Amino acid sequence: MSGGPVKVLVLFSPSPRSVLETPLDLPPGATLGDALQRAGWLEVHPELRSTTLSTGIWGRRADLNAKLRDGDRVEVYRPLRVDPKVARRERFVGQGARSAGLFAQRRPGSKAGY
Repeated sequence: MSGGPVKVLVLFSPSPRSVLETPLDLPPGATLGDALQRAGWLEVHPELRSTTLSTGIWGRRADLNAKLRDGDRVEVYRPLRVDPKVARRERFVGQGARSAGLFAQRRPGSKAGY
């Protein structure tokens, strides 16, 4: 392994349909917390200091002390506003069982659900 800089991409979505991306060159041995600090987002977005936000590397949860490797994608996750299962259930109720998903279109003479 070379002693060159560790290149990472730091991503955060402060609100729906907006994503901040910052490519960084960090020294070897840098941590996820170092990347957030270097990106400058902790000053601009104080909500990042909140304990409700979680962080990860390539979609897997990681704490701020996690060591970064070259090419890592550092992500900051906002809490979900609605449980995905509840949201799906509510959409299904709103659409009705016969007009949603696999049951929306049936071939003439076929069994229900096919």
